[in-house]
Amino acid sequence: MPWYLYLALKQLFPTGRKFPFFTAISVLGVSLGVALLVISTSVMGGFGYEIRRMIVDTQGDVQVRGQGLVEDGAGLQARLATVPGVVATTPFAEGVVMLQHERKPAFPAMQGIDVNRVSKVVPLERFIRAGSLDELDDDSIILSSKLALSIGARLGSKVEVTSPLVVEKIKSEEIYLPRELRVVGIFEVGHQQLDSSVVLVTLRLMQELYGLGTAIHGVNVKIVPGLDADVAAARINAALPPAARVTARSWMEANQDFLFILQLEKNMIFFLLLFIIIVAAFSVTSSLLISVVRKTREIGLLGALGGQPRQVAACFCFQGLLIGTTGTVAGLVLGFTTLYFRNALVEGFTRLTASEEVLTRFYQFSQLPAHTSKGDVVLIVVCSVVISTLAGLLPAWRAARLKPVEALRNE
Repeated sequence: MPWYLYLALKQLFPTGRKFPFFTAISVLGVSLGVALLVISTSVMGGFGYEIRRMIVDTQGDVQVRGQGLVEDGAGLQARLATVPGVVATTPFAEGVVMLQHERKPAFPAMQGIDVNRVSKVVPLERFIRAGSLDELDDDSIILSSKLALSIGARLGSKVEVTSPLVVEKIKSEEIYLPRELRVVGIFEVGHQQLDSSVVLVTLRLMQELYGLGTAIHGVNVKIVPGLDADVAAARINAALPPAARVTARSWMEANQDFLFILQLEKNMIFFLLLFIIIVAAFSVTSSLLISVVRKTREIGLLGALGGQPRQVAACFCFQGLLIGTTGTVAGLVLGFTTLYFRNALVEGFTRLTASEEVLTRFYQFSQLPAHTSKGDVVLIVVCSVVISTLAGLLPAWRAARLKPVEALRNE
């Protein structure tokens, strides 16, 4: 090992002494900055990851919608099946209805699904918490968990459903009675909004409630794993004739504004918290400058013994590198440990502040999500180590400029 690297180690970690105070403070500053970056980027990445997963798991990779009603749903699905990369399709119809149970009304979004095909595109069975998707027929309904709780419905309960078709019936002076349906399932996705405002029925029932006949609103599409959703959407649009008046959009394109906001927030948080490491770097610079002042005579002696200025400078740059590396490792351990216990910590905090319902209402998740990408970790490590190493440049430059004779005369 070169003597200047050995000397840097001895100055940071002297033999026979406890962990030096200035070294501890410098390492702690870097580690806290790294830990905060890991936690913040992972949590923001978790929100984005969970939202992306929920979109794909409830809508499919690509969604084909008509400019109006799609009259020939079977023909559209047959044409989609010929597009390279398309694995399966399932039609849907959707709208808002009034739902009532024991005089407790609600106005959820109702989605009509093809029970025989929906499982090939979206894994709805994964979200069923009570009952079964196989029991869904034209006289039954599946409720989201929060909605069922708010109106007091459970498995086997009877609910009354009224669609906007009642307005048309009243205009034509016809009698329209609410449709009574039996609850055969309760599902929970994990997102507050979806779990409190969505119900599932068969496609035939939805078409009947909205007077659609055999028409549908669109088709959800599943593509082969690994194929880019935008590429698949472009292939579908190229295969569909303009007369079909339908457009395919990937899940990313359909939600691009929302996903852009999530990514922007994540980048802004990363940029702002990066200043914590920069502030910690100033503390590293200060401690190393103090070390240069205190060891002026020793630096002069090194020069007198033949040490070159660049070797003296490397001694202090290496100290910044060591502090950055040690702080980064400690920060990663602290950050990932905090993420592991994040839900327990958040639960304890919300209980102390009585804010459980507020957290769920505004952030829309029953648990705090977290997803750490390798790219984020690499970027955090590189930024931390580079900034800490650069923090040693000013002390290194000052030490390299000391002339041996003048340094030895220093009192």
